[in-house]
Amino acid sequence: MTTAPPALGLAGTVGRWLDANIFALGREMRLSYLPPLMVYAAAGISGLTAIVGTFYVKERLGLSAEFLAALGFWMMLPWALKMPLGHLVDLVWRWKSLLVYLGAGLITLSLLIMIGLLGHLDAMRAVASVEAWYVTSALLGPIGFVLQDVVADAMTVEAVPRVDANGHPLPLENRKSMHVTMQTLGRVAIITGGILVSVVNVFVLQGVGELPDAQKAAAYLFVYELALIIPLVSVAGVLFASWLRRRDIKRFLARGHSRQESEALLGVYTDPPPVNWWILGGGLAFTAISLSVGLSRIPGGEEIIFTVSMAIVLFLMWRLTGELEPDARNVLVGTAILIFVFRAIPGPGAGSTWWMIDSLGFDQQFLATLSLIGATLTLAGMFIFRRFMAERSIAYIIGALTIAGTFLSLPTIGMYYGLHEWTAAHTGGVVDARFIAVIDTALESPLGQIAMIPMLAWIANSAPEKLKATFFAVMASFTNLALSASQLGTKYMNDIFVITREVRDPDSGQITIAADYSELGMLLITVTMIGFALPLLSIILLKHTRFRNA
Repeated sequence: MTTAPPALGLAGTVGRWLDANIFALGREMRLSYLPPLMVYAAAGISGLTAIVGTFYVKERLGLSAEFLAALGFWMMLPWALKMPLGHLVDLVWRWKSLLVYLGAGLITLSLLIMIGLLGHLDAMRAVASVEAWYVTSALLGPIGFVLQDVVADAMTVEAVPRVDANGHPLPLENRKSMHVTMQTLGRVAIITGGILVSVVNVFVLQGVGELPDAQKAAAYLFVYELALIIPLVSVAGVLFASWLRRRDIKRFLARGHSRQESEALLGVYTDPPPVNWWILGGGLAFTAISLSVGLSRIPGGEEIIFTVSMAIVLFLMWRLTGELEPDARNVLVGTAILIFVFRAIPGPGAGSTWWMIDSLGFDQQFLATLSLIGATLTLAGMFIFRRFMAERSIAYIIGALTIAGTFLSLPTIGMYYGLHEWTAAHTGGVVDARFIAVIDTALESPLGQIAMIPMLAWIANSAPEKLKATFFAVMASFTNLALSASQLGTKYMNDIFVITREVRDPDSGQITIAADYSELGMLLITVTMIGFALPLLSIILLKHTRFRNA
């Protein structure tokens, strides 16, 4: 006679969930995973200067919210270059680490420009305007991070071993499980990097808002100097990968394998694939047109670049979908449209943050605290919602996130119209603007990551067997272009609803631009309505076409 297993109870259930979803990742960690994780962690640490950069722009530069939205478009554009860069990494596989060094150099140069502006302003002004230096720094950083990101993606392939310690091939199922673990740990590394820099910002920026300008600039300077660790971490990852490679080759040589056999077992160097001139040619054309339009400063330059970029990516997608069956092609097109619309929703732009700083009194330390809460709960959300993401269709996930995001945008709109004053008056000052912001951030923070993971899984699962790397690069470029479209929409919104913050002449202290947040309420409402209507309308319309979604 068998007896029923004892009930686990709440503690046992929680422990089993933690073991299966979190501790298991730690047990599956391998030393070979560490190099790409270090490069991903460097990307997460890149947020170290985000808050300081926001206050620097607000306090010292006279750049409009519309201009900053346009600058955001150009900063997103390098991510569309993942398409040709991904193919380039395949072609120069043996020397791909050089791209990490180049990326680290560009990131370092970007940081050094900001260090120069904060520590040696007069010398920098003698060469170019402060605004010109800032724009240059803002554009160099993303290029460096894109170069490192495409190499990190390639390094995740090398990180998963093909053979065991004795040189015997590992079963396909084992390697597939390792790849899933590697990709999950990659997302964890990025978010953990964000958590670490949020903690640093909370302590470093404590009380900075009350300091005189000179001491405030010194605090900002320290943060940018601290950020120089970012390129060091990524370069250290590449150097560690080289050391691991040499160690493993020596181990196989000691077992009697030749050097060529050892490299083949490790998958260190592979024959480069044939050059895909459609990919490289499209990438070169995109780069040439982008540079010519950007440097010429012709009216509508962002729109021209976006249209050309979209045309190139859609053409390459059309060629790649020829490899798919009609049903699979319809699923791909339907899913791509939903993801593009969801990610292309415009935002309110920098004016919303300026208003929170000026009107709600959110200082540097509090914004750092919000960042820490958001990053921590995003990491938790990855694990909590894993089952939800695995079991639901893309349409269901996007619909749910759209509705949730709309509700979570209402507190900010409410605070613009005095919600925090009413709640504070009825709760003895407990539920004030900061209380509402903390709760709203806690609820909203996991949403972006929940949207990202099924998108990446869909791209990987939809790729034709022989074109996985190329397909992933093209589809990643397509989804990144949606973020460029979002920046364009944000620029248009800030052109219609003009938001200005107070700008003073750095020498005379005279106000050159007065603060005006009178149109921010309508901007927030309009953006929220667009963000609610477009994704849901896309889902409804696609249900009445031959296109489906994953």
